[in-house]
Amino acid sequence: MAKGIKTGGRKQGTPNILTREIRAILKGIIAKELETLPATIEKFEPEKRLEIILKLLPYVLPRVETVHMNEGELMDLGW
Repeated sequence: MAKGIKTGGRKQGTPNILTREIRAILKGIIAKELETLPATIEKFEPEKRLEIILKLLPYVLPRVETVHMNEGELMDLGW
């Protein structure tokens, strides 16, 4: 096998047609499901709804990091 020399397959930079088609199909499926999501969630019990919402939350809101104060650091309250 040749090392560092491309001898076959797609040319470098050529998109993979199968991957592109699969992504397009999945995008369509996800778009359809997102449209029906509110109605689907309403059918569940409150506990299950909360569980689903908590699982989806990180995709909508960024995580908040804990901020620790160092000893001797001035505290700016913004007043």
